Parts: sequence; C-alpha cells; structure tokens
Amino acid sequence: MKKQLIYSGKAKDVFETDKDDELVLFYKDQATALNGVRKEHITGKGNLNCKISSLIFHYLMKNGIRTHLIEDLSDNEQLVKKTQLIPIEIVLRNTIAGSFAKKFALEEGEKLDPPVIEYYFKSDKLNDPAINESQIDSIGIANESELQQIKEQTLKINNLLVQLFSQDKLDLVDFKLEFGRFENEIILIDEFSPDNCRLWDQISHQSFDKDVFRKNEADLVTTYKKVLDRLEGVR
Repeated sequence: MKKQLIYSGKAKDVFETDKDDELVLFYKDQATALNGVRKEHITGKGNLNCKISSLIFHYLMKNGIRTHLIEDLSDNEQLVKKTQLIPIEIVLRNTIAGSFAKKFALEEGEKLDPPVIEYYFKSDKLNDPAINESQIDSIGIANESELQQIKEQTLKINNLLVQLFSQDKLDLVDFKLEFGRFENEIILIDEFSPDNCRLWDQISHQSFDKDVFRKNEADLVTTYKKVLDRLEGVR
C-alpha cells in the first residue's frame, strides 16, 4: 500500500498509496524544538503519538467532527484522506502559558475566558509568522465562510477535548490544529498529541506534553505513556 515518500516533516513522513485520494502517515521517533533547531531521536515516541492521536481522532469523530483518519495500519502508521491543505496553524488558548505569557508579560496559569484563537501562516522558511483573518482572506488562503467553519470546529473540538482530558485529571492549556479541504468540506487533519498541545495535571500542574523535552524536565516517552494510560483509562 505505502509507496513513494512525498514529504518528510519534523514528526511524520507522508507516503503515496495506490489510491489518489489516500495517504499513509508514518510517525517518527523524533522530537524537535525551536522550530527544528534542536532534534533528537527518541525510541518509542512515534508509536505513542500515533496511538494518542488515533484515540483523540476517533473520539472527535464519534462526536461529529470530520477528520482525515481512515484507519490505523500499524503502531506507527495511519491511512488518511488526501486533502488540500489550508496552510494555517490554528492555536487555541484556554490558559495563559508559553509565548502568550511572554508576549504580554502575563503570569502563566490564569484562565482565558473566552478562549483565544490565533492563526499562523504554515511556513518553516518564514518561521510560521502570525497572520490575521483579514490577511488570510485577502491573499486567498481561505475565505470568510471557510474561516467561520474553522473557528466553529475549533471551538467545538476544544469543548470536547476539555471534557475528555478533565476526566483524566488533566487541563487542556492550549493546542494547535490544522485543517484541509476534502469533498467540498473543511476537515481536521494532521495529528493531536502531546507534541501539539499543552496538558497540565490538575493537582500538581506538572506538564504532560512536549514542554518536558523543551525544558529538559522529564523523560518524554515516559510522560507520553502516562497520557496514553490516562486516555485509555477513561474509554
């Protein structure tokens, strides 16, 4: 089924298949920080990200969110729909943390009500610059109707995942999403794992995400395994 490699990213490789409208995602045992400047091989990471993302996507699909996931092929591989990528990263923030705290000189940990939605132009070459809705529409990345759909889906996903992680005694601090066009619809693509979100223990406020790698706070695989165990425990 898996054929030619068509894209190699920081965390995943993308392969063609025998079908024009399907792709295979391979989750790599690689962790990066500082937009890829720091890069390390970490055995077992790809397996954990694949399993966590699969659990999250299946949960979202059960609750009415269309995604690109078709099926899991192996511990590190997923079969997905081939979409037309919308080259923006959508960041939703429920709690002040990370770059948001630094940008506005705010203390980490305060809840944001309502949640903040930010957009970033997806370009490693340009270091993913911030972009606003007017710019997105004006330069033809997505029109107003598509942006409205993206916002509505992002907020619905947030509500669903806040509930899910709360059952695991975790706070969903913030996360990044990507969307694509498929059969005239906007659907969720890429992955959802501790690589692209912040999760804090509700009691200790300990990080259960890639911040443990960025800050050298704990073993990444051990941390991600704890997230997977918690998720499997509430299913």
